[in-house]
Amino acid sequence: MSLTLMAQPHTPDIAARPLPLHRRSLAPDLARGVMLLVIALAHTHLFTVFIGGAQSAVTTADRIVTAGTAIFVDLRGYPMFAALFGYGLAQIHRRRSEQAQAWPRTRRLLRRRGLWLIVFGLAHTVLLFPADILAVYGLVALLLVGVLRLRDRTLMILAAAWIPVAAALHALVAADDAMTGGGMPLLPDGFANELAFRLSLFAVLAVMMFVSTLVPFLIGVLAARHRILEEPHKHLHLLRVTAYAGIPLSVLGGLALALHEAGVWAGATPGDLMLATALHQMTGYAGGLGYAALIALVAVRLTDRRGPVTNALTALGQRSMTFYLAQSVAWAVLFSSYTLNLHLTSPALGVLIAVAVWSATALLADLLRRHDLRGPAEAALRRLTYGPSR
Repeated sequence: MSLTLMAQPHTPDIAARPLPLHRRSLAPDLARGVMLLVIALAHTHLFTVFIGGAQSAVTTADRIVTAGTAIFVDLRGYPMFAALFGYGLAQIHRRRSEQAQAWPRTRRLLRRRGLWLIVFGLAHTVLLFPADILAVYGLVALLLVGVLRLRDRTLMILAAAWIPVAAALHALVAADDAMTGGGMPLLPDGFANELAFRLSLFAVLAVMMFVSTLVPFLIGVLAARHRILEEPHKHLHLLRVTAYAGIPLSVLGGLALALHEAGVWAGATPGDLMLATALHQMTGYAGGLGYAALIALVAVRLTDRRGPVTNALTALGQRSMTFYLAQSVAWAVLFSSYTLNLHLTSPALGVLIAVAVWSATALLADLLRRHDLRGPAEAALRRLTYGPSR
């Protein structure tokens, strides 16, 4: 059935005209633009410490960066991006419902979108980067599109029930690594070897990411129903509680694992790491949602006075898929053995590279905004999903 959805021709969907970029809500796009920085930081840390095999705590600066990455980045930015994905999917469903589109037709469209995300993600994995999220999001859309019609209470129960499952899986992986001395393998040399490496690593990471995606995805669907990011001025109390409680909770929950990864807590047992990792995972959801809430509160203040920085970050968020992929092009150029083959030995230097790449993508996104151009990846996905526009 899934292959049929992709194979069968479909007529242009006249009900699916894209919303003009200048009419889109500020908060979701601003959040996506800021979160691309968090993703860049996570990816350079992945190349520096895990895939690259560098020591994570050589200098004081490296220790601080390693601890800060565990507290503010790892499993913090990803839940927010997953929530924004659920939010966007629910927005599509709501708009089509308002246009009196039948549910079976909407379901087919969203599943077709999910299938194309899988195709994009697998190509991304093969050619550029092993920790792809597009294919995982596509699989979520394909399998869980039905949750868009569930009641609010059911969504909340499902999300709450899945939290211990995700935490337990991460804890078991951490304990296994501690007992076996495992971890991510080093990046091999050569195009063919790197291709095989990316596919084999993705097969493991995709399971972990899928498990980590479900809770924030469900919460994102729930938030979209109540237009929390589109109308943040109507939900100020909820946003403040989420931001001012979620972020500190996330910091406290990530502290133990941060001390271990920075080399400060050297005597951690496998049991200690299981507890620390489970706590890190569960509080990461609070942190990711707290980030989204904080950005929504900032968006309330910026709505009527957008400056050049806000415009650039919003443009980046409106083209987040394009520049998520552009980041991976940068990593391939910098770190692959058949290109510059850069070997990072310092997590602190990795932060500088991440900020530089993210800043460059923000400038490019703003250039596209000035010329009223959509991101190439977004345009391609839309055409493949909806068919040629009139």
